[in-house]
Amino acid sequence: MTTFDSTKRSLPELLKDITNGKIQLPDFQRGWVWDDEHVKSLLVSVARSFPVGAVMLMETGGEVQFQVRPVEGIPANDVTDNPEQLILDGQQRLTSLTQAIALTTPVDTRTAKGKDILRHYYFDIAMALEGDDRLDEAVKAVDKGRQVRSNFGRDVELDLSTRELECQQLHFPCDKILDDSQWLQDLFQFNPEGMEQFLKFKQKIIGAFVAYQIPIIELKKETSKEAVCLVFEKVNTGGVQLSVFELMTASYAAEGYNLRDDWFGSDIRNVASRRERLAKHELLKGVESTDFLQAITLLHTRQRKYQDIADGKQGKQVRPVSAKRASVLELPLSAYQKWADEVEAGFIEASKFLSGECFFSRKELPYGTQLVPLAATLTLLGERWREPKVHQKLARWFWSGVLGELYGGAVETRIAVDLEELMNWFEDDSSTPRTVTDASFDPERLESLRSRLSAAYKGINVLILREGASDFFWKGRIQQLDTQEVALDIHHIFPRAWCEANGIPPKVYDSIINKTPISYKANRMIGGDAPSRYLAKLQNHDQVQLEDPEMNAILEGHFIPTAQLRADDFTGFFESRKRLLMGLIERAMGKKALSEDMHS
Repeated sequence: MTTFDSTKRSLPELLKDITNGKIQLPDFQRGWVWDDEHVKSLLVSVARSFPVGAVMLMETGGEVQFQVRPVEGIPANDVTDNPEQLILDGQQRLTSLTQAIALTTPVDTRTAKGKDILRHYYFDIAMALEGDDRLDEAVKAVDKGRQVRSNFGRDVELDLSTRELECQQLHFPCDKILDDSQWLQDLFQFNPEGMEQFLKFKQKIIGAFVAYQIPIIELKKETSKEAVCLVFEKVNTGGVQLSVFELMTASYAAEGYNLRDDWFGSDIRNVASRRERLAKHELLKGVESTDFLQAITLLHTRQRKYQDIADGKQGKQVRPVSAKRASVLELPLSAYQKWADEVEAGFIEASKFLSGECFFSRKELPYGTQLVPLAATLTLLGERWREPKVHQKLARWFWSGVLGELYGGAVETRIAVDLEELMNWFEDDSSTPRTVTDASFDPERLESLRSRLSAAYKGINVLILREGASDFFWKGRIQQLDTQEVALDIHHIFPRAWCEANGIPPKVYDSIINKTPISYKANRMIGGDAPSRYLAKLQNHDQVQLEDPEMNAILEGHFIPTAQLRADDFTGFFESRKRLLMGLIERAMGKKALSEDMHS
């Protein structure tokens, strides 16, 4: 038995069914994402009677019940909540045509750079009649006031803000393509000389839109849930690849569960957003839906593994702990519902752990990926992570991942291994996780750490701050000043100007060894002076007044060797600070670094 039919439908008929709600979207579909250039290009393709691809629709009323929503731009209150068909493929094209042609409201699109804009679309009639090769230029996009402005909005280049102006300049609005009768009457009133050109335009361009046929593939309502999800994944492989979250939303929707509502929330259905609850915690503001699904999948597959073992399975019969894409896509709805609230609590505990390690803002976090096994581990541990012995191991694992730079790139395998090995380590001191044993820090790495975006750079900066580093000028610890929104940044200790004047190359003076976090005020006072000079200036400032021992204590809080700094001895300072930072790194990782002898 065939599961689909293929046919053709006229564009006006299709758009009518979309605007009255006979055709809607399954709610798992992603939002409309096409930009202004895509919309214009589509209008030109239809005007030239070029094919724009087939559309796939699915009959409603069968086994597969999805929650639905109208195509974007159509108010939900204006349409039925029992559509006859759902759009599985072709959403971007049909939404673009609906908004540009079938609705009078401006098209809610965006620029090529992603900035949200509102646009109305017109055909310049005279230009459109010059030939098909001019149609690209003939389609005009104007703002919501139906104008084109330049010079930061001060100059009006094209004004179509009234019907009279449209008619006088022979610019035909695309939202009148499906019914041009009133516009034709207004043209006769305001610009009768343009009638001849318009009638040619009507025959050529409007005629192309009215006669345009779109190929339709229609899945019958008897199609199974598995087939619908499989088809949905296959047809959406072009363009923007579907995320795991979107595919899981499709799968769960077929079982009557709205994953999108659970994650993003829904005002229509009065569902609170899990993502927003997490984002109330500063360190969790960047947690993605896929991170959350991965953490749940880790816990589900771990539970499944132990069940396999309990059932007497052996070898390859025991299914592994996994966070890979394929494993997430197999996550049963029952497992999601079982773990979701517990994992949400696990992420919140992870933010508390990270705060304890002195991370206070999302931008300070070395790796977002390390949050996944951390949250999964804390879901299982509950409050046990605060036990001194457990906490010590957890911190050592965390800093090993950061300073060993082990959580960049593809980390699905490490994530799964870490959860298992961490949980074993908490019970057995001898089973050290591979991330802890694999992690190493070469002292030479300090000399090449120049990008503040790298994980190790961020980690070392936080290690310095958590030791209680105070500002050179303002009274207070750097982290306290940061929470009070005092302007801070990571600056050179030996200033750039001084280094260049003394022949020290950028690759040396720009490394983290010569950087530390201080306030803008302190940095301005440092300027380009030698350290001996700027320290005297800082200490003698009317509002500071510090003796050498007090200033030395502040410098030592930044792991800065005071004797070499005060002597303007860059080479001595560089080697001494390198050793001091290595000591800090070794304490965090709980092991000695690679010996420098290896490089000699």
